[in-house]
Amino acid sequence: MSSDKTPQQLSNAFLLAERDLAFLARPELRPIRLQLELLKPELIMREHGVISTVVVFGSARVPAPAEVPAALARADAGAVAQREDVNAARRRSAARRLCDYSKWYAEAQKFSALISSACQIGKECDYVVITGGGPGIMEAANRGAADVGAKSIGLNIVLPFEQRPNPYIHPSLCFNFHYFAMRKMHFLMRAKALAFFPGGFGTLDEMFEALTLIQTGKIERIPCVLFGRAFWEKLLDFDFLADEGLISPEDLELIEFAETAEEGWARIQAFFGDDRRKPRR
Repeated sequence: MSSDKTPQQLSNAFLLAERDLAFLARPELRPIRLQLELLKPELIMREHGVISTVVVFGSARVPAPAEVPAALARADAGAVAQREDVNAARRRSAARRLCDYSKWYAEAQKFSALISSACQIGKECDYVVITGGGPGIMEAANRGAADVGAKSIGLNIVLPFEQRPNPYIHPSLCFNFHYFAMRKMHFLMRAKALAFFPGGFGTLDEMFEALTLIQTGKIERIPCVLFGRAFWEKLLDFDFLADEGLISPEDLELIEFAETAEEGWARIQAFFGDDRRKPRR
């Protein structure tokens, strides 16, 4: 079928800039893409009435309690199949230990349910739980909000390996990012509290960045609750940093510890000096 368009009209140069995906993907358009990644989630969250958020960070590798038997079986089977691999025993041990962290999946799920049921009343969307949108602790937090019929947010990101958004994120609040910088901004722009469950490099990255921003006054001080004192104190010696003069003793006050969902939620409420179930805005 012949086209009635002229060669000029068929040229990419004639295509409207907003519809020219090849043009928008050019390196010179990076500033525009950054603006779009900042603006799109911002506008959608406004439309959904999201006033403030509680950010939940933690490992994507932590299994749900119901998944532990299957995870242990896979670990044992993998060790047998890779008997000649010198690292097989270590991987098996690590997989079994990781299953112990399923208790934090349960606490993250409960923590999110507590906050969401207390703070999403009618159309009010205070303290909306927001995560990185993936599996593990992130899934648990989104799941807790879904358990009580509340909204929660997921900020997924394009990675070399596919990351599927977990099924518990509110569909209209499930975002996807190319730029880590824009994703990080959306984690903190509305945050009234940060919760850190045991995790790896990604969790540590977000924790130290947030603490640095608070320490330097770039953002206002908000509660930073670390779940599992034994884990964090084995991983990081915060007192050592203060003793060596690398941080101020007052900087130690920027973090609090909690062992249960109820304790974590109580610390957030206490920070804002509110004796009601629902914190002040």
